[in-house]
Amino acid sequence: MTTLQTRPAPPTAIRPRAVARTGLYALLAANAAAVAWFFVQAGFASNALVVLGRLCGLYGALLMAFQLLLVARLPWLDRRIGMDRLTSWHRRTGFGVLWTLLTHVVFITFGYAQASSTDPVNQLVNLAETTEGVLRAIVALSLIIVVGAVSARWARRRLAYETWHFIHLYTYVAVVLAFTHQVAAGTTFTSSPVARTYWYTLWGGALGAVVAGRMVLPLWRNLRHRLRVEAVVPESDDVVSVYVTGRGLDRLPARAGQFFLWRFLTRDRWWQANPFSLSAAPDGRTLRLTAKASGAGSAALRHLKPGTRVFAEGPYGAFTTLHRTRPESVLIAGGVGVTPIRALLEELDGHAVVIYRVAAGRDAVLHDELRDLALAKGAELHLVTGPVAPDLLAPRELARLVPDIADRDVFLCGPPGMMTAVLRSLGDLGVPRKQIHFERFSLAG
Repeated sequence: MTTLQTRPAPPTAIRPRAVARTGLYALLAANAAAVAWFFVQAGFASNALVVLGRLCGLYGALLMAFQLLLVARLPWLDRRIGMDRLTSWHRRTGFGVLWTLLTHVVFITFGYAQASSTDPVNQLVNLAETTEGVLRAIVALSLIIVVGAVSARWARRRLAYETWHFIHLYTYVAVVLAFTHQVAAGTTFTSSPVARTYWYTLWGGALGAVVAGRMVLPLWRNLRHRLRVEAVVPESDDVVSVYVTGRGLDRLPARAGQFFLWRFLTRDRWWQANPFSLSAAPDGRTLRLTAKASGAGSAALRHLKPGTRVFAEGPYGAFTTLHRTRPESVLIAGGVGVTPIRALLEELDGHAVVIYRVAAGRDAVLHDELRDLALAKGAELHLVTGPVAPDLLAPRELARLVPDIADRDVFLCGPPGMMTAVLRSLGDLGVPRKQIHFERFSLAG
């Protein structure tokens, strides 16, 4: 059993997620006000459509920069908000970018067409041929439309993650093209040295955050810790635990409940990244992940050899004790979602109730570890088995297992359908939202 090195901080009245969310909103509002001020300072065109088009273009540029910040995987934001929520906000902001930039193009084109008595199509062609940067902007918008189309839910379900991710990388090409268009043709950008400094700082900061969070930090951590597979232990016919070791792991800021994007550097799988949670609290010597063979990547874990080099991005996630609000907890796991729950139980202090939902007893992965850990920590463990219907985690059943559930923090991890049902039950039982902690582990949102 893993030994925890430090005791987690007690519950706090200041919610880290609320602080981070408020900071993001304030940052966006302050920049929106700055953009409006620079827009006014630059002066207005005589055509109202052109004025509105320019304003939409500026706010589209601001949203693009904000989008980059949301997926930069900056540790401070990720630990407080979580990759799942940040990715979801990034997706919604992306559709905002799409519509503001479409509006920008339409209003600008129709505005100039109205002033020159030209039809909109010829006017757009004329702008592309005669105005520096406009053709680059059209290409950028086309790329954003393609990325937006493949990010729609109906398309996303039909694409492999690697395919979707490759197409999504064209967003960075669109960002560069949009910025060069703004440099060449943006009246607000060229209106004053202060405005130019502001936009250079905004774009530089956003792109710098992406480079730092998604490239520099992962590379530095992997060079520092030199991770490798120490052992591979089958837990059942289709579940395996992988123990990863490295140098100076006590300096890696990983916590129970978090996950990494793991790349095992074998000849056939080095290019594939899989998100797996830690299934034991980090002890400064090893990291453990436990995965079910639900796809080619996870199935291949069973065949890893000790000594295999590992490239891990992370730790990621806000599913940690940092967000506790109460001294006592309820941990609800479904299926292989037990992995972060098992790690959290190891780290939590205060009385805890663990509810483990599986179809049958043979599916209860890590149950022996949970039982021993619960006994050592004075926690209650309930193994709930049976078919999906009837709902064995309905409000009445949860209230029977944990009568004081509304006075506890609830940590929840499991299949999407189960999580949705349990969240509904928690709402019916009056558990405050601030006491409910969960993450949906979806890379593409």
